[in-house]
Amino acid sequence: MSEPTTAKAPVLIDGEVWPDDAVEVGRVLDAWGIKGGFKVLPFSPDPQALFCTKRWFLKPAEFPGGVKRPAVPNLLGQPRFLQVRQAREQGDAIVVTAQGVDDRSTAESLKGARVFVSRSAFPTPDDDEFYWIDLIGLDVLNREGEALGRVAGLIETGPHCVLRCEAQAADGSAIERLIPFVSAYIDSVSLAERRIVADWGLDY
Repeated sequence: MSEPTTAKAPVLIDGEVWPDDAVEVGRVLDAWGIKGGFKVLPFSPDPQALFCTKRWFLKPAEFPGGVKRPAVPNLLGQPRFLQVRQAREQGDAIVVTAQGVDDRSTAESLKGARVFVSRSAFPTPDDDEFYWIDLIGLDVLNREGEALGRVAGLIETGPHCVLRCEAQAADGSAIERLIPFVSAYIDSVSLAERRIVADWGLDY
């Protein structure tokens, strides 16, 4: 009998290893200027995940049908590591310079690329703060112990976030519940138990 094997993270063509805890945090919009700068649209209104590390990982842009966008050879033909030199906010986007991206045509080849960083690089949040990525997949129960669903996503409304919870009715039909992620309705969040308790009824 052969020995069991453990899947290893892929080694990229530039020698870096794709992180097991990679989280998608934004995408490249377009080139910026003529010296290799480019703009990134963060997925969160608080883009700290993009500033917490200079080690970014990119995957090529994908279009409907899974077609990858043509890219400059050896740049985005497959997932790549990117060493960020500088990143700064510019309106709703972030302007970035990085090693190996030194002219406009190279920066343009990144357009649409998906940006990932390692979850372990995120700053430690305060006790009453959570990263949206950590809330995805948590089960939501009410005070009576009734299942309200599982967090499938978060909706930004401006003043606060709203949990988008998916559940299944007795007849098999899908149910979506939108629960404001504020202390008035959220009693507790336990990442260890992967559970959120909310003051929310099944019929709300």
